[in-house]
Amino acid sequence: MSSIKKNFLYSAALTVSTFLFTFITFPYASRVLGVQNIGICNFVDSIVNYFILFSTLGITAIGIREIAKNRGNKKELEESFRDIIFLNAIFTIAALIILLFLIFFVKKLYSYKELMAIGIVKIIFTFFTIEWFYKGVENFRYITIRSLIIKVLYVISVFLFVKNVDDYILYYCLTTLAVVINAFFNWRYLKKLIEVKFKGFKLARYLKPVVTLGVYMILTSMYVNFNTTFLGFAGNEKEVGYYSTATKLYSILLALFSSFTGVMLPRMSSLIADGKFDEFKKITAKSNDILFGFSFPVVIISVIFAPQIIQIIAGAGYEGAILPMRIVMPLMLVIGYEQILVLQILMPMKKDSSILINSIIGAAVGVFLNIVLVPRYLSVGSAFTWVISEFVVLISAQYFATRYTGIRFPYKKLGMQIALAIPPAVICIFIYKFLNIHIVLLLLLSTLFVGIYYLIVQIKLLSNSLVIDVFNKIFKLKK
Repeated sequence: MSSIKKNFLYSAALTVSTFLFTFITFPYASRVLGVQNIGICNFVDSIVNYFILFSTLGITAIGIREIAKNRGNKKELEESFRDIIFLNAIFTIAALIILLFLIFFVKKLYSYKELMAIGIVKIIFTFFTIEWFYKGVENFRYITIRSLIIKVLYVISVFLFVKNVDDYILYYCLTTLAVVINAFFNWRYLKKLIEVKFKGFKLARYLKPVVTLGVYMILTSMYVNFNTTFLGFAGNEKEVGYYSTATKLYSILLALFSSFTGVMLPRMSSLIADGKFDEFKKITAKSNDILFGFSFPVVIISVIFAPQIIQIIAGAGYEGAILPMRIVMPLMLVIGYEQILVLQILMPMKKDSSILINSIIGAAVGVFLNIVLVPRYLSVGSAFTWVISEFVVLISAQYFATRYTGIRFPYKKLGMQIALAIPPAVICIFIYKFLNIHIVLLLLLSTLFVGIYYLIVQIKLLSNSLVIDVFNKIFKLKK
């Protein structure tokens, strides 16, 4: 069995590379294309991603779980892959038919028919990406190396070909092309690992959990992706541009923590299958420590210095993204802890019905708040809708996690982290208000200060074993 630390390092390296490449390409694209065309691309992509949700349903989570469970038995592994990929094919065809119908009968979608056609290609090749298989067998090394190569090619292509405001279709085409290339290499490499057979299907065993978790994913999107889509219809493309820019940094940074929870899903599933509940609870507690240590410094910097970050990321004309960003960034803590509850506790324990109830509650709150807040407050209303919906889902998920495992909300740890956050927050506010230097230098200075502060806190005060281990290894390498 491969090391959790090694898998996390591969996954984190991939996420950090995404972070870096996005901050290379997005500032360039946002300035070249402008807020209007960035908004159009994000509006279309939000709709395409909806149909990717329909086409995959719960395939990703169930795929990881079942592949992880059967990876020691090649026959069972091949049969699991066969049944899951066939279900994926059925849902993908259905999603494509519905989307084609909507493109021709919804005027706003038809006005972007060229982009929607590119989105259809993205849906088709997402089916062939089968990333869930490689995560299930914990082949994070392959995922990381392949993705890094493709991301480098993508970045080079954006700078070479996206040259003026009218190149937004080409920009979206390049984004989709990255999915196509990923799918090509994944499917080709698959043949070296298993034999793909298309006979003797046993679809019934996976149909219910796939649909249950799929409904969960779709309902979850009603207070995540739906915000962007509804904002596009209720507001305009410029407001979508503000909102998508405001959530860009959050999405990348949350993906870094998600790389950890993604690594943990197959491992936690194995622990449950083996009956190792004490180790299961111990890892959950460590996950909380990692979340708090990672999230608090990120929230402090991003909320206080939101104007400078937006200026660096997007440039002039995106000032409308500052307030939504300040509202959204604390979600790092809320959704991070929510991921621990759902992906590391409820999902490995196969509490699919509880996960579904969470999503129903969140979707109901999300849709209601979208209808009430977004038409009046636009991108700011979308930001508030997302925060409130996720907080309600966290409360529900905590109830089920406590009910099944006895794991309670870490009030003491959170209280200590809030108290520890006050000194760096006060100093950062002082720097923000009174230090008149270049915005890049301002951000670097503040980030360096907060980073060193939290490194000392994690090592000397909280004795975070993961941070101490990483720090010691880096120190030994320097020696």
